[in-house]
Amino acid sequence: MAPQDTIPILHYFDLGRLGRGEVLRLFLRDAEIEFKDIRYPYESTWKATTGDLARHGATRTRKLPALEHGGNILTQHIPILRYFSRELGRYDGETNDEKYLVDVVADIYIDWRFQWVIQLDKVTDQYKNEYVQKYYDVLDQYYSERGGPYLLGDTISYADFAVYQSIDNDERIKTLPFREAFEARPNIAAYIKETAAK
Repeated sequence: MAPQDTIPILHYFDLGRLGRGEVLRLFLRDAEIEFKDIRYPYESTWKATTGDLARHGATRTRKLPALEHGGNILTQHIPILRYFSRELGRYDGETNDEKYLVDVVADIYIDWRFQWVIQLDKVTDQYKNEYVQKYYDVLDQYYSERGGPYLLGDTISYADFAVYQSIDNDERIKTLPFREAFEARPNIAAYIKETAAK
């Protein structure tokens, strides 16, 4: 067990298993990195809360997730995944080509996430019928190249955590073969079981 002052502190909304913070929770759990999980209500008080977080140095961007680690404030969930992947020496591919592939798929996910957030208030037909289909078609191309179940074949990458979180439709899962393998990872399986009632 790590000393309390060295444990990373994750700041995110109290959204259950939804959102960008959940990508980090899954990753940290899988990597067996102990962390403190501070969740904030996502409601009308958020504007005041974000100001408090910025004043106390817990976020520079006034957005979450933010993660306190080693005296640093890390923001933006994909760069946080990259940071830990490189610190751990895993989840990032071994060759430059693999690292490139992982970064490409992570950036495709970022594009999808941007469009998804725009749709939170009202989902458009164009998004449902065109954008989502294109996103999953592109992912299917990348995931089918290595014989899966993960982007790099049998080796999980940080991009897999983001892509997993983006899958919210059982019909779409058929195009990506790695959900079952992802959920069977011991630390992920334990986390899913632990949070199933939430």
